[in-house]
This record gives sequence, structure tokens and C-alpha cells, in this order.
Amino acid sequence: MDSPRWIGYSRATEVMDFLQGLLIKPQRPRMPNLLLIGDSNNGKTTLIRHFVEVCGEGYVDENSEPVKPIILAEAPPTADEKALYISILERFWTPYRATDPVTKLRFQLIHLMRACHVRMLIIDELHSLLAGTAQKQREVMNALKNLCNELCIPIVGVGTSEAVRVLHTDPQHASRFEVARLPSWNLDKEFQRLLASFERILPLQQPSKLHSPELAMRLHAISEGNIGNLHRLLIECATEAINSGEERITLPIIEKNKWVQPTRGIRELFG
Repeated sequence: MDSPRWIGYSRATEVMDFLQGLLIKPQRPRMPNLLLIGDSNNGKTTLIRHFVEVCGEGYVDENSEPVKPIILAEAPPTADEKALYISILERFWTPYRATDPVTKLRFQLIHLMRACHVRMLIIDELHSLLAGTAQKQREVMNALKNLCNELCIPIVGVGTSEAVRVLHTDPQHASRFEVARLPSWNLDKEFQRLLASFERILPLQQPSKLHSPELAMRLHAISEGNIGNLHRLLIECATEAINSGEERITLPIIEKNKWVQPTRGIRELFG
């Protein structure tokens, strides 16, 4: 049950389609970019990693050259241009010197991305850049803009809603990025379809009918419409259902595991 699984839904499909469209865009001087934002634990990284698994698998082409269509890297913990280059270089599993000057690391990175025919660069946790000064933020964003211009590839940023503030360090950056949001779930038919999809992957012998109005309302209230919280709640409930021999998720089981409900402070596992 704890194994990572992909559950498709309409908003995720829209984002996937947009990303695939970016990946096959013809190269031009000003490539379109995307910033994907959403609440913490709401499925952004899962969606991006699924996209990389589907469209970004590396291979060797007919000319015996390595091809890495998509590079997925994580933003450095603070806004720092050298740390950004190092984070991306790590994805190539290539030797480099962290003590080298920024210019040398930049040209090494550009050479590798050209040699591996990279067509898209994704930077996860982009909101981490807010930990740096405004000047440092501008330096990192300018570095990304230059990579986009030099390589003629789209750049995708992923982060919380605060990541939008990073774009506003310079009007040029804001004009280059489209913003797509993964919103929290409303209590509607789409949420009920999501619950039905979750139920199909749970190893329970009896149907739980999670999409029924009574269970759907309670699950939505506890998870607050957050898909990560919902996933954890359902795992706990399914585990309880198996251990108790019930083999289905019932309202009493949900109530027993509502401690999974997120809090605004530190959550204690054992009281």
C-alpha cells in the first residue's frame, strides 16, 4: 500500500498534456515556460515525476549518443547561482569541481545539456529561492533565463504558491512563465471519482464504497481536500481494515484514524 502509485484525474491530465506540448515545441529564441504551483503535499512532485517517467526516460540514439530528454533537479536551499548549477550537474552523474568558478560550471552544464540533447529543464521546490536576498533571487532567475535562451528549451518550475513571488523579482521573468495551479479538492463528483480510483488500488477483499456521500463527506472534511493527506488517511484506514478483519473501510474505521487530520503545528504520533 505504501508503494508510490499514479492516479490520474482531470487537472493532472491537463497539466500532463500541457507539459507534453512544451516538450515538442520547436526551438525558438524565446521558449514558453511553466510554473506549477499548489499547496504542500498536494501532488505536484508526484505529477512531475510521473511526467518524467512517461516522457523523460534516457536512451542511446541511432548515433550512439546519450539522450536525456528531461532533466529534473531540485532548487538549492537558498538562492545561489553556483548551487543551482551543481544541483543540475548532479542529475548527469558526471564529475565536476564544486570549487570551480561559476562561469566554468555554467559552461560545463551547457555543454552536457547539449551533448545529451536535453529538451526540458524542471526545477522542483522553486519556492526555496525565497530564502535568499532579492539580489540573489534575481541572479538565479537570470541564470535560468540564460539557460533557456542559450539552449532554446522550456523551463518548468514547481513549488508552492509563494514561488510566484520569485517570478516578480523581474518583469521579464513573469512574462516568460505561464502559471498552472493544482488546487485543493472540492467536495464534488470529481472528488468522488478520485475516491473510487483510490479504492481500486487498495488490497481489500470487500468493497468500501468510498465514493458514497457519507464516506466522501467525512474523508473530505478530515483531509481538507489535500490529496496527500487523503492518501495517508486511506492507507491508515486500509491497514486498520485488514488488521481488524473487516476488509473494508467503514465510517467507524475512518473516525478511529482521523488523527491523520493535518494540524497547523507539530503532530505527535503517540499521545
